[in-house]
Amino acid sequence: MQFDRRAFLAASAATAISSKALAQGGPVLRPEDFGARGDGIANDTRAFAALSAEVNRRGGGTISLASKRTYIVGGQKAGGPYFGWEPELILDLQDLAGPLTIVGNGARLRCEAGLRFGTFDPASGAPVRRAMPNFQRSELASPYRGLIHVHNCRGPIAIRDVELDGNLERLRIGGPFGDTGWQIPATGLLLEGNLGEETVENVFTHHHGQDGAIIIGVLRRSGRSRFSHLVSRHNGRQGLSVTGGHGYGFADCEFSHTGRGAIYSAPGAGVDIEAEDQPIRDLSFTRCKFIDNAGVGMVADSGDSEDARFTDCVFVGTTTWSAWPNKPRFAFAGCTFVGAVVHPFPDKDPARGARFVECRFTDDPRLSPAGKVYLESGPIVNMAESDNVLFDRCKFDLVGDGVLPWSWRATYRDCVMAQRSPKPAATKGRYQGHTTISGPVDLYGSMVEGVLILNGKQIPRGPMGVPPW
Repeated sequence: MQFDRRAFLAASAATAISSKALAQGGPVLRPEDFGARGDGIANDTRAFAALSAEVNRRGGGTISLASKRTYIVGGQKAGGPYFGWEPELILDLQDLAGPLTIVGNGARLRCEAGLRFGTFDPASGAPVRRAMPNFQRSELASPYRGLIHVHNCRGPIAIRDVELDGNLERLRIGGPFGDTGWQIPATGLLLEGNLGEETVENVFTHHHGQDGAIIIGVLRRSGRSRFSHLVSRHNGRQGLSVTGGHGYGFADCEFSHTGRGAIYSAPGAGVDIEAEDQPIRDLSFTRCKFIDNAGVGMVADSGDSEDARFTDCVFVGTTTWSAWPNKPRFAFAGCTFVGAVVHPFPDKDPARGARFVECRFTDDPRLSPAGKVYLESGPIVNMAESDNVLFDRCKFDLVGDGVLPWSWRATYRDCVMAQRSPKPAATKGRYQGHTTISGPVDLYGSMVEGVLILNGKQIPRGPMGVPPW
């Protein structure tokens, strides 16, 4: 979890691409060619807008930022068609048929301090707070839609080694807008409607009023996308929102501390997988972290979302659930959950139910950054309906107040389960393979098909107090 600008710069240096190598890929455009200063003082928004216009005119190209520079960006115009304070475009790249490459070289895009974010009185400019929901656009102010916004492109896209700093703590915060919280554009990386391959490497996106990154994909896209070392922290609404599309893979990424800054907007998740206009399919997360978010670490609970795989990931819930995977075909392998999991997806079809293979579930506060672990009413996995939710070779190691899962027809295969709390658990389900349980557990209604050892005593095979199911 020790990732800051120093770590980001070190990673950028390790993957630096020489100017000669860039030149071999065609003409290289730099914001300085359009008047940018990159001195951390002057506002370079117009230079980036002009740079974007030239790339859009060419249908693609390579953008190279100056090494380790800070570019101040963001601006507002009063009285726009959709906002009382309309955000100016920054890096806005669209409808490109050819390849687009953005090489950050460790540079930082930082939002101008003092810009408005929220709702304000159009006459006086003072912040206003209205009863929610609030949809009065004449009072709405956004500092930027996306520091980098790439949309409706057909060619391959590559973005690497750039820091996107929303500077949220130094914005002028107005009242909330939308159904709840501040549902207002202000996102670091916004990828929308792109059809080709997307590659994002070593991007540090933080302190945005909305999300660290948003993917608004389409199901008809032909390319796949790869994200590595995308670190998203301290954003107001989400670390990452995926609202549509298929074929997105994330490796060694982090989505943490959402809602822990100047504002919090629901859901406040590390990652929100929520299909809106387009279905979501084929997501993968490998060695990713979802830590200490004001909302759920990873939530999938609405829209036509399906088929997400998590391998060797870490979920830490400090004030709410570590994960909420209430969609079909969500699979977890070798993952660690610190804090309660809720609503793993049940189904009559075993292929559609949530699957946990060789995962660890614990309430150990030593694994939490603040020494806090969220347990709600006690169970480390809280299930209502639980048909064909599978726990295969999982370990439940509860050292505090947590209790073993509450379930009815989940499947437990070759698990090791222990709790210290004297509170009874209701870990009812189908037991296969060889499972051991230590602690006060009510198994009435379970089916024992393998070897089940409860507090040192083997339980006879067969149904426990109910007809076979």
